[in-house]
Amino acid sequence: MLEEWNVTLPALSGEAPRRAYAYVPDFALEDPDCRLPVLYMFDGHNLFFDDEATYGKSWGLLDFLEGEEIPVIVAAVECNHGPNNERLVEYCPFTAEMPGVGPIRGRGRATMEWFVHDFKPYIDETYPTLPDREHTFIAGSSMGGLMSLYAVTEYNRVFSRCAALSPSLWFGGEKMEKMLGGHRIRRGTVVYMDYGERELNRRGMAEGFGRAATLLMSKGALVNARIVPNGDHNEATWEKQLPFVFETLFYDLEE
Repeated sequence: MLEEWNVTLPALSGEAPRRAYAYVPDFALEDPDCRLPVLYMFDGHNLFFDDEATYGKSWGLLDFLEGEEIPVIVAAVECNHGPNNERLVEYCPFTAEMPGVGPIRGRGRATMEWFVHDFKPYIDETYPTLPDREHTFIAGSSMGGLMSLYAVTEYNRVFSRCAALSPSLWFGGEKMEKMLGGHRIRRGTVVYMDYGERELNRRGMAEGFGRAATLLMSKGALVNARIVPNGDHNEATWEKQLPFVFETLFYDLEE
């Protein structure tokens, strides 16, 4: 079952509605005692259906979840499609200069405060979740990947595992590295992160990816870091990584 409804993020976009999504496996709906982990995700419009995706290609997530019968609830929210870089602002945890765009005054904290204090409580009240930290994950790609790393470090008390596909690690420089290394990370934190081989086209990207993984490991995180052969910065590549993502998120997870 996939449900869609409208939500508002008053601190970020006033009363302007945007879509939220919740996927619940059919088998969970048939068993009143079933409770499942929750994966929160960014850019919800790009996840399930090609006709809703920004570039006409989704992650194919619904087909994957149903085909593999993954025991997870996915809760996602559409990004801000405003014309003035609103998505970048909402999906950035700090203020920095973005090449080709200019200064971005990031409001990632406000975004995560809504996820933690508004969206998560609603999901836990409405669906058969396991609401504890151990069973609460977060994932995204590009700037959503950067936000996922921010969430699992800054909000590590809430999220125990994350997946960051093609995260925008090149943005922010020292601020990004301070974000990753400046927080206590609880034991058992799991991080999946990757880059596509073809997108490593900025100077220092591969080195920055290695530093980010090393920083997280130095804080105690269990990191699965991959360079995807022939991978690119797009939904078609991210769809192909779903088996690796879910294998990592569910690895050695206690029922």
